[in-house]
Amino acid sequence: MTGGGETWARAYHRNTSGTELRSVLTLMGPGGRTVEMHCVLAAHDEPGSCETPRSASAGGPGAYTAVAEYAGAGPVEEAPLLLRAGSHRAPGASD
Repeated sequence: MTGGGETWARAYHRNTSGTELRSVLTLMGPGGRTVEMHCVLAAHDEPGSCETPRSASAGGPGAYTAVAEYAGAGPVEEAPLLLRAGSHRAPGASD
């Protein structure tokens, strides 16, 4: 997302699994810059979101990519990856 000269990533979720889940939201920008945000998704059916901190934009929206990964709770080595979703610009889209 962009606005006011700043860029950030946001992922919306709704956890209907009945158990707590974890997510990692990663925003990758120009020059190899990366911001990663770890969020806990409570075990209820209410909508929520995970958002990276906002920072000064270092290029147009096309210079950034975001990925959200959702996994089960428990030790990282044992928690199953449930979903990985990434941003993708439509063909012909302009900044």
